[in-house]
Amino acid sequence: MTATPPATPSGPSPATPSGRVLLAYFSRPGENYWYGGRRTLQVGNTEVLARMIGDQIGCDLHRIEAAEPYPAGYDDTVARNVREQEADARPAIANALPDLSAYGTVLLASPIWNVQPPMIMRTFAEGVDLVGRVMLPVTTHAMSGLGRAPEVYAAVARGARTGEGLAVQGERVSESADQVRSWLAARELA
Repeated sequence: MTATPPATPSGPSPATPSGRVLLAYFSRPGENYWYGGRRTLQVGNTEVLARMIGDQIGCDLHRIEAAEPYPAGYDDTVARNVREQEADARPAIANALPDLSAYGTVLLASPIWNVQPPMIMRTFAEGVDLVGRVMLPVTTHAMSGLGRAPEVYAAVARGARTGEGLAVQGERVSESADQVRSWLAARELA
């Protein structure tokens, strides 16, 4: 999915010169960790969170899709992620990268895998121009919170101003509207 106009217009935000926000997200449906067990999700936790944020602030959404889709099975995805992290890989992205010239703020949303964003998020952050933009990490997690996302993005998104991120436990995403609203308000995005 490419960046699309917001469903409802939002006025300029004091946090961004242009007032426009892009939320770029990577999410994986299929078998996911769920309170120590496994549950199969039709829509990944991060996508649910991204849509919630999009509904609350009317931002543009851009789905990051892997050229080689991640497996539906949890254990197979964990194994692939470990290989990619050990190799410092940059998995290819299937869809075109968005032009960020119209955006003052970019939210980078993903799950946290092995205490950091999936390697495909590095591919994205290195492939777009984040110079001068506010970049805010948004994560879904089992127990790692933001993990190393702020440090990872600060290292690969040179020139961006990394702000305080939002971390939502994956199992609780559907119940997180108030937490999301508070975080957005504190960032002057809502």
